[in-house]
Amino acid sequence: MSFARIGVVGAGTMGQGIAEMLAAKGLEVMLIERTPEKLDQAWEQIEISLDKQLEKWAITPVEKKLILSRIAKETYIHRLAECDMVIETVSEDLEIKKEVFRKLDEVCSPSTILASNTSTLSLTELAAETQYPERVIGLHFLYPVSKIHLVEIIRALQTGEDVFQATREFVEETIQKRGIQVYESPGFVTTRLICVLINEAMHALSERVASADDIDNAMRIGYDFHYGPLEMADRFGLDSILAAMERMFREFGDVKYRPAVLLKQMVRAGHLGTKTGQGFFRYDKDGDRI
Repeated sequence: MSFARIGVVGAGTMGQGIAEMLAAKGLEVMLIERTPEKLDQAWEQIEISLDKQLEKWAITPVEKKLILSRIAKETYIHRLAECDMVIETVSEDLEIKKEVFRKLDEVCSPSTILASNTSTLSLTELAAETQYPERVIGLHFLYPVSKIHLVEIIRALQTGEDVFQATREFVEETIQKRGIQVYESPGFVTTRLICVLINEAMHALSERVASADDIDNAMRIGYDFHYGPLEMADRFGLDSILAAMERMFREFGDVKYRPAVLLKQMVRAGHLGTKTGQGFFRYDKDGDRI
């Protein structure tokens, strides 16, 4: 199966990263959001990301223009009928995602692969909302999308073998990332492991074992992490970490998934990380540490 045009539903942080990465790989992208204002905000963030690459000589001004020219901004979901694959990246809320999949099932042809970037929700439950559940699959990209060369490919109970093979080919050959096959389980592999590490780092900080900087440096320098666990939490969004931990705690019933009190306090205070400029560390509008 050939993939030429990909739809991305949801222009938040992950939607922006996925759209930019796909366009950089030469694919036509249709980026969908509810309002023109949200699309304009997403476009601004994509431009900021590309400008940072320009500053580092990673791309040229011509390449920046080409990447942007491949991304079409749309608020009309019916335009996704033109796509070979649609990747859903809306909020990690089961009912919102179900609604999106019901709409996608109506507007997309039966041959269009419907993928979700969910990190904790059930693909089998999402697939059940469609007439053709065999075409629903999970594509869990990691943040930052352009730099992390790994994608979890999650099979729902109903996912067809041909859909899985076509999706794996798309991941490994078209966008040239390493795909790992994951069977449905809350948190899959990456979210399940990294959230427990982040949660434990918060316990260590609450117990004053070490400062936030020293905890992060211990893992960044000692274990070659790109970011320490607390800065990682800031970049993922503390509200997203809390939602993932709460869902895994409900699903598994194991106390190791119970969110740290500090995490709940930070979210209640509105200190969500880079998206608000304040988390365990402070950030400027471009998401750089202050």
